[in-house]
Amino acid sequence: MLMVLRIGFVYMLLAWLPAFAQVTEYQLSNGMKVIVKEDHRAPVVVSQVWYKVGASYEPDGLTGISHALEHMMFKGTEKYGPGEFSRIVSALGGNENAFTSRDYTAYFETLAVEHLERALELEADRMRGMLLDAGEFAKEIAVVKEERRLRTEDKPSGKVYEQFNAVAWRASPYRNPVIGWMNDLEHMTVEDLGDWYRRWYAPNNATLVVVGDVQPEAVRDMAERHFGPLEISEISALKPAAEPKQSGETRVEVKVPARQPYLMMGYKTPIVGQADEPWEPYALHVLSSVLDGGESARLSRELVRGRGIAASAGAEYGSYSRLPGMFLLDGTPTDGHTVAEVEQALREAVATLREELIAPDELKRVVTQAVASKVYQADSLFYQAMEIGVLETIGLDWRLIDKEIEALKAVTPEQVRTVARRYLVDENLTVATLKPLPMDKKSARPAAQAGGRHGS
Repeated sequence: MLMVLRIGFVYMLLAWLPAFAQVTEYQLSNGMKVIVKEDHRAPVVVSQVWYKVGASYEPDGLTGISHALEHMMFKGTEKYGPGEFSRIVSALGGNENAFTSRDYTAYFETLAVEHLERALELEADRMRGMLLDAGEFAKEIAVVKEERRLRTEDKPSGKVYEQFNAVAWRASPYRNPVIGWMNDLEHMTVEDLGDWYRRWYAPNNATLVVVGDVQPEAVRDMAERHFGPLEISEISALKPAAEPKQSGETRVEVKVPARQPYLMMGYKTPIVGQADEPWEPYALHVLSSVLDGGESARLSRELVRGRGIAASAGAEYGSYSRLPGMFLLDGTPTDGHTVAEVEQALREAVATLREELIAPDELKRVVTQAVASKVYQADSLFYQAMEIGVLETIGLDWRLIDKEIEALKAVTPEQVRTVARRYLVDENLTVATLKPLPMDKKSARPAAQAGGRHGS
């Protein structure tokens, strides 16, 4: 009865969503795209500027430059001094930040709707007017290197993830870390950043996403005033970096000081827009949720609480990216158990999905949870803007958002088994294991916080 009530509530919410889901799209004369989503529940607005550039755009020798440039975007323009952008937004009662990923770099503000134009003015100013001071760069690249030490060098799981990607991908730029290799950071120059900035930071390589208590025509007029006069850049298309077909299992062992062993496994998988069958990414999404979709999911129920061989075990699949990705599994053994036991248990869980159809009740539970998650996430203005920005920036249509729930609901047990048989196979697998080395006093003490405030 409780499940019935939950399902009913979810679909009631789904029926309510269109009331504030009006989306309007414009394109400025200089090529910049403007997408406005109305949500009139509160006098608040989220503004995000998305650039089509991230770690997967970087050539060897310049890894980490997109993230380093993101840091420098807060260090002043011809009009505003270092840190002034953040101080202005804070004084308006808002908050702002930025992030860099494999496929994009984004800058955002959340503030009262009456201050939206001020935020757009500031973003337009630094889109083309940023100053790259050598002294500021020297200080900020030191912050980035410390951030790398904190997140990777001194973090065993981060080290495993980095080495995992480095051996899993042969040609794909996903083999490189977003934050960059330390050697590249040490040899990066302010001139490198200037070239990267002038190449990619332009209105014809950007999308403005605004979600909140706004009128689309008013947002368009603001965008025209502030972004419209900006000059374009000549954006050259990237050469394709097709990943060669893997023909056998790949393994890597990472030996670093650590308290616990750790395991990561990954199968190369297709993504939305690039799969052989359009339903495959959604079936992989459902498969991931069968394994790791809350306390009732199989890995938690069987490996953690049931057999007790894993302190944690998870599965993850991302259906939206610029290039094909991976279906990931990971786990940490409990005391008295080994990484080998966890690996065997994860392999068995995958094998079961290749051999047996999931039960209709399990499928219904998983899909209901996925739908509910989408609904509750849509309550956030920031998340609504994120969905639009991600899809647009990786080359997909934001209207796919509206089709995702129906696509998940259409997944069948046979399709889940099909993608498990097609993609979750040993010939397509990379395995990384962490073999802990003894921890000395330096390794055992907590790492100091990096000085940067903008995440990667």
